[in-house]
Amino acid sequence: MKTMKGPGLFLAQFAGDEAPFNALDSICRWAASLGYKGIQIPTWDARLFDLKKAAESEAYCDEVLGIVRSHGMTITELSTHLQGQLVAVHPAFDEAFDGFAAPEVRGNPKARQEWAVNQMLMAAKASKRLGLNVSVSFSGALAWPFVYPWPQRPAGLVETAFEELGRRWRPILDAYEDAGCDVAYEIHPGEDIHDGATFERFVDAVGGHRRACINYDPSHFLLQQLDYLAFIDLYHERIKAFHVKDAEFNPSGRIGVYGGYESWINRAGRFRSLGDGQVDFGAIFSKLAQYDYDSWAVLEWECALKHPEDGAREGAEFIKAHIIRVTEKAFDDFAAGGTDEAANRRMLGIGAA
Repeated sequence: MKTMKGPGLFLAQFAGDEAPFNALDSICRWAASLGYKGIQIPTWDARLFDLKKAAESEAYCDEVLGIVRSHGMTITELSTHLQGQLVAVHPAFDEAFDGFAAPEVRGNPKARQEWAVNQMLMAAKASKRLGLNVSVSFSGALAWPFVYPWPQRPAGLVETAFEELGRRWRPILDAYEDAGCDVAYEIHPGEDIHDGATFERFVDAVGGHRRACINYDPSHFLLQQLDYLAFIDLYHERIKAFHVKDAEFNPSGRIGVYGGYESWINRAGRFRSLGDGQVDFGAIFSKLAQYDYDSWAVLEWECALKHPEDGAREGAEFIKAHIIRVTEKAFDDFAAGGTDEAANRRMLGIGAA
């Protein structure tokens, strides 16, 4: 059995223009002071990380590793959530997602997609230079506007969407194979991969590619009312990353799963700081330990109520308290009888071999 690593912290929600959140060295110092042992780096935030330089320069990667290690931490994964989103964008979301891309490709969907693919390829090279074997991302979406089957979806619409999604991702996954790195997709509403059934469709569309993996985040499952513990039983072999994020779902006579177009604070389902929501993390950490998950437990903070710095401080202790140091022996070893095969056969009444 194996023990997972942690606590780690996803920096995306904390990066900002004011110290200590505006530079890698200072944000690492802050994270380490809270007890974090690893950081997940958003590759789109130039205040913290230069993706192009990391893809091309061993010296730059050594510098980044040196900064992180100087604070007693390591890099858990590189995140390409925003770039992965842009690998596949339905035209209905063109303008909304343009802000995720570099200014020079905005307003040009074809150029934006090419930019996103190149970003993903650079992240594969950077991951290899940094010695990382997992990266976290989004899949993007072509079929999301049709998630609810009204009007009735024409035959073959979903199949065509996933065929195209697979066509776009296969060469990217091949590049990650060359880098020795998994792509762990966050199973997330708004993505074509948003539950187990859609993840299976995607894996089929990329020919069962072994680098198509999962960034497990139970908060998104609770908000969909999906069994997040059974999900681990089904897909544990593909779970390579873990966002520790809490959520709650409190439906009323007015609002249910779809949220009624309300703000996050007024939705039935909303994200919460660790320990303030309804996710059963004791059961999750136990089940991941059962399946030998030995990668990182990384806090992704999102909460409609609590201040992020309080969420980060509490989150480090929460994760640390939930990580199970797995046992190296059976609890009943003290009662072992020291029997052998002959004794076993006698106990079963089947005589000598």
